[in-house]
Amino acid sequence: MTKPHKDAKPVLGIVGVGLIGGSIGLAARRSGKFGDLVGAGRNPGKLAKAKSLGCIDEGHGDLGVLARRADVIVFCTPVDQIVAQVISIAGQCKPGTLITDAGSTKALIVAEVEEHLPEHVEFIGSHPLAGSEKTGAEYARSDLFDKRLTIITPTERTPAAVERRAEEFWTSLGSRVARLSPEEHDRALAMTSHLPHLLASALAGILPKELHEFTANGFRDTTRVAAGEPALWAPIFLHNQIELIEAALGLQHRLIEFTEALLAANEPALTRLLADGKKVRDDLGS
Repeated sequence: MTKPHKDAKPVLGIVGVGLIGGSIGLAARRSGKFGDLVGAGRNPGKLAKAKSLGCIDEGHGDLGVLARRADVIVFCTPVDQIVAQVISIAGQCKPGTLITDAGSTKALIVAEVEEHLPEHVEFIGSHPLAGSEKTGAEYARSDLFDKRLTIITPTERTPAAVERRAEEFWTSLGSRVARLSPEEHDRALAMTSHLPHLLASALAGILPKELHEFTANGFRDTTRVAAGEPALWAPIFLHNQIELIEAALGLQHRLIEFTEALLAANEPALTRLLADGKKVRDDLGS
């Protein structure tokens, strides 16, 4: 009797096997719901590292190899690369292949991919709200998505069955799932992710070198995300340009309120502003 091959389970393709892609691989392996874990990327050394860590079973520099084998494909590459990469391989995918991504912006990506996607494959945008300022498969964790929220972004063109497949995929990795439109996602993330990174970078950027030794936990905690890779974050800012500008203007208005209260030595106003911030932070929990 022929022994069932491992590929009887769906093959998972991961494009970009860094922190997020590597963690997807480890979480998928832990779930036991997938057969081969196939990675793709431009750097053979990084693919070899991801394989040695168990994030993938095999790695390829040719996206076409992954496209022809995978049943589910997740793009974990920079947001300014995702559209071109998806379009470049979609025609080579098997009928019924589910393609998604882990990008921090959605409206531009989803609109462009939907415009050019062939009918025999399906696409839905995704964004797991997990990760860190670290990059690379060496920081990947099988529990990175446990109880963390992943947003999927269906549109009016997304079949209900595709939504269900995407939700089942992310929940199999340990994640909770919420649905937003691509535009709602980008408005929310402009305030909760992109603006904090901009603020952390701005604050870190104005610190004079002679004051470095005087920084303690407050400054270091506040600016932690500024250690993120600039080449990844600049495209995120530009993809979400309008929403991020609006969020930045809201922050600017609040900073002006603080400045005016300071100029007027208005303690009640300062107390109110600080109390507003404390309440929101307390409501968020630890």
